[in-house]
Amino acid sequence: MENKIYGLIGYPLGHSFSKSYFNEKFSKEGILAEYLNFEIKEIDQLVDIIKGNHICGLNVTIPHKRAVIDLLDEIDDVAKTIGAVNVIKFINRDSKTILKGYNTDVIGFSNSISKMLKPNNKKALILGTGGVSKAIDYSLKRMGIETLFVSREEKHGAITYDMLNKEIMSEYTIIVNASPVGMYPNIDKAPQIPYEYITNEHIVFDTIYNPAETMLMKLSADKGASVKNGLEMLEGQAIAAWKIWNDKQ
Repeated sequence: MENKIYGLIGYPLGHSFSKSYFNEKFSKEGILAEYLNFEIKEIDQLVDIIKGNHICGLNVTIPHKRAVIDLLDEIDDVAKTIGAVNVIKFINRDSKTILKGYNTDVIGFSNSISKMLKPNNKKALILGTGGVSKAIDYSLKRMGIETLFVSREEKHGAITYDMLNKEIMSEYTIIVNASPVGMYPNIDKAPQIPYEYITNEHIVFDTIYNPAETMLMKLSADKGASVKNGLEMLEGQAIAAWKIWNDKQ
């Protein structure tokens, strides 16, 4: 029996968690499948990948989470609302292969951060405005938490980093880094927020998982904040992706 092929599209993929996670899962559970990294700069290259491989499912990471939508036949309601896709299911229907997009970042993030929340955590700063940030915004609002985006440049619906002051930092006691700042190999970098205003009332969640302790986490923990990286979020979204790929419906 031919191995099923699953994989990840994005660029770059040197930091990828998914390949080792899924191949270890396949080995442990005796699943005849292989997970491959497809490092592509342009989303149009996805067409060649699909033609050249017997693919059963794909994960999508930066910078393609939004651009890939134009190549899909269908999109799940949650992914449509967010405007970003990180899972593609290949559906055989009427002798055709239908590509349907989903977003499991919502599940992974919600389950991970919910364990940290306290009654005083009512407002959140989301650092970054990319595909992951939209899923985080959706997740937090669904939990009744007010959100505010922070961006390097002025844009609609976001403030800039230099606008962060003591009043804002005191009011927004959840800080989520949805940007790549601090990710390996740039481990000495951290988002430019005023760390002097972080206290033990703050929760700081970094979606980065490599390194395990980012500079953002270290600087925030030094001020007494509760911190967490994105590994559990990644594991949660990977489990959800596997369920989507193997759902017969």
